Formats: sequence, C-alpha cells, structure tokens
Amino acid sequence: MERWATFDCYGTLVDWRAGIGGELARLFGDDRAAALLERYYAIEPDVQADGSLRYRDVLAETLRRVAGEAGLAIPAGEEGALGRSLPSWPVFPEAAASLAEARRCGWRLAILSNSDADLVEASIAAIGVPFDLYVVASEIGSYKPGLRHWQVFSERSGTTPAGHVHVAQSLFHDIGPASELGLASVWINRRDEGPGPVPTRELPDLEALPGTLAELVPA
Repeated sequence: MERWATFDCYGTLVDWRAGIGGELARLFGDDRAAALLERYYAIEPDVQADGSLRYRDVLAETLRRVAGEAGLAIPAGEEGALGRSLPSWPVFPEAAASLAEARRCGWRLAILSNSDADLVEASIAAIGVPFDLYVVASEIGSYKPGLRHWQVFSERSGTTPAGHVHVAQSLFHDIGPASELGLASVWINRRDEGPGPVPTRELPDLEALPGTLAELVPA
C-alpha cells in the first residue's frame, strides 16, 4: 500500500503569519501590524468563500478590506504586495529535514493549498524537497474548508483513507474537513491554540512528524 502524507502549505510548511505580517508592517508600520494581521486572518475566509478568485486576488482584496476597515490607505502600487511577496515567505526551519526523512521512509508527499500553482511551485523550490503532486484552489475553483481539494487528490493519487494522513496547522481549513472525511490527521499546533476539531495527533512543529506518520500508517 502506498502511503501518502498531504500538507497544507502556508502556516504548516511556510510561515504565513511572518510573510503577511512582515508586509503589513512594511506598508503600515510595525505598531499596527499585529492588529491588522488578526483582522486579515478573520477576513480572508470570507473573501475566499465563492471560490472564483485566484489567490493573488484574494490577497489583494483582503488587504484592501483590512486597510479600509482600519481607515488606512494602501500606498500607490502596493495593492498586489502580498502576492508579490509570497515566494519569499520564510520556510519553517524544521520543515525540509522532516519532509526529506518522510520521503526516505517511503512516504509520498502532496500539497493541498488555498493558493495558485506558480506560488506553490515557488514555495516548493524554497522548501527544497520534491512533492509528488499538488492541488491548488485556483485550478479547482474551491477553497478549503470545502472538500474539493481532498476529492481531487484522491482522484489523482488513487489512494484510500487507510494510506493517507493529512498534516496541517489550521483547524478550520484542514483538520475539520479531514475529520469529516474520516482521514487520520496531524495538527501542527505552532501557536499553542485552544481546542477545536479533534485531530488524530497533535505536534508543536514538524520535527517529530516522520515518527508520528509511521505510528499512524506503519510500513
């Protein structure tokens, strides 16, 4: 049986908060960045809801709404700042080694992302570990927590739930849907968040992931 580990990318492998927070600080000042980031986090799912926008456009529209709500003007020419910056968002320091070890142990790797193909490809290059496939929102017309990412992944990979573990930081976008589908899941709780949808396992980062995957689906 093939064993597949699927991953959310931004927040799990790549530091979404540092990437967006850094741009908010650059555009509006360090003193405003933290509060604006929390509003961004709350508003973005509403922008994604109809599934019709590319992720670049989601980033731009959410930035517009966040700035408007705060009474701030986006500097001229910076409307697309978040999308332009995404390829440089930092990779979490333990991600590459953990993914490489999982591959060495026979796991196939995939990304299920609320993003665009070229942005995910840039992040995969930054991570430095190959993935066997990816499914992105812009090509399927759906954003998580909708179930379409997992349905397309299943069609493309041919895997079954018995050989599939989903790994992610977001309870809302990922762990809840994975549980609904009956999949084993690993919640990467980087921010020591409170309870929500119940994962199969919980880790503070990716360092212990290869061993956890082996426990969930032995070779």
